[in-house]
Amino acid sequence: MVSATEPVPGSTGAGAATDAVAVVCVRSGALPAGTLDAVAAAGGRVVLVGSGTAVAAEMLGGAAVEVSCWEAAGFAPGRWAGPLAELVSGCDQVVLPGSPDGRDLAPRLAAVLDRPLVCGVVEHGPGRLTVSAWGGSVMVDVPVAGPVVWTVHPVAVTAEAHLHGTGPVPVPVTAEPTEAHDAVTVEVLGPDLATMDLAEAPRLVGGGAGLDGPERFELLAAVAARLGAAMGATRVVTDRGWLSHDRQIGTTGVVVDPALYLAFGISGAVQHTAGLGDPDHIISVNTEPHCPMMSMADVAIVADANETVAELARMLGCVDGAERSGAVS
Repeated sequence: MVSATEPVPGSTGAGAATDAVAVVCVRSGALPAGTLDAVAAAGGRVVLVGSGTAVAAEMLGGAAVEVSCWEAAGFAPGRWAGPLAELVSGCDQVVLPGSPDGRDLAPRLAAVLDRPLVCGVVEHGPGRLTVSAWGGSVMVDVPVAGPVVWTVHPVAVTAEAHLHGTGPVPVPVTAEPTEAHDAVTVEVLGPDLATMDLAEAPRLVGGGAGLDGPERFELLAAVAARLGAAMGATRVVTDRGWLSHDRQIGTTGVVVDPALYLAFGISGAVQHTAGLGDPDHIISVNTEPHCPMMSMADVAIVADANETVAELARMLGCVDGAERSGAVS
């Protein structure tokens, strides 16, 4: 652990749930990754802004004790920053999810509030915020001595301890966006499973050292696409150069929280499993029945992961490409 020597300027109490509020951008009623973490860090007080905020408020359930809703079309962080700053100016701690929209809004909000910004917080406590650096290999304590805006690394701050609300009580907010230059949305495209942020993926297929080569990962990518899933891997795989490091799942890579995780040839090192969040379902394929990944799985299949991937490819119609790559014998 490394500690910063100079505190972020500004009253004390960084990281405390009191005198804090979460600001969450909503698109068509959908809450972004990291919402519950941000709401938990703010003690259950949240402002929802965007489209479908009433629907999103219901989705918060008992995680929130006070919900304010500002229904606003589109996504305009520049024009929203002024009105939002007025709404949250009385709170020392303004917390946003570390989602793409949250990372876009946070610096604009910090600028209007004239406060420092701390990004990617993985742990918080009185007077300090902890962020990860160097790909997660170093944790840095940032002392905070006043009002601050910070973003939460998705699934980094445990929300369960704060699920104490009786349900949301939406408070309508009437505000007029200020003048600012925002990007103009020309077209909204669905996510490209091959390149989307793993932290945002609801389904993930992961490959580990039990797979025998880069060609097998090409085949696994085809299987993942047919299953509507993004593909990731363990650190051993990315260190070998078989996949890029932005596909690495774990505390030293991308922290994820999918609804479904399929693990092929992954033993389950703590750095990997600690970064999985709390998937609804885990399916693991491995020749070792007692490895950690198999113990965590809802369905544990004792089989060779390479043969299983090849058979899945045949069943899903990925054989042509697999035969060309030599991954299917």
